[in-house]
Amino acid sequence: MDGHECDTRGGRFLTGLVVGSALGAGLALLLAPRAASEIKARAVDSARTLGNVVAGRCRDGRHRVAEAVDGLTRRGQGIRDGVYDAVAQGAHGVEVGAQEVQRFATDHKAPAAL
Repeated sequence: MDGHECDTRGGRFLTGLVVGSALGAGLALLLAPRAASEIKARAVDSARTLGNVVAGRCRDGRHRVAEAVDGLTRRGQGIRDGVYDAVAQGAHGVEVGAQEVQRFATDHKAPAAL
């Protein structure tokens, strides 16, 4: 192997290295913007999906809370109505008792003092 052959092989290697590097850099430049836009689109889609999931869960939670509040309101109204009925019955009982006391007092009126 003479010196000329070494220079030729070295020159071919160097040429291949430069051409390969240029090709790699060009491909990277061509593919990088697309990859960035794809990453951005994926991130936007993921954020949108996450937003939809969160909104759906909030909506479900809001419905559950509304149902629970409605149930508690109905129970509270039932308790209120029960207390009202008990108070009304108690008041009626007091009224009947007061009338009986008044009748008894009228029937057993003490004679007037002289």
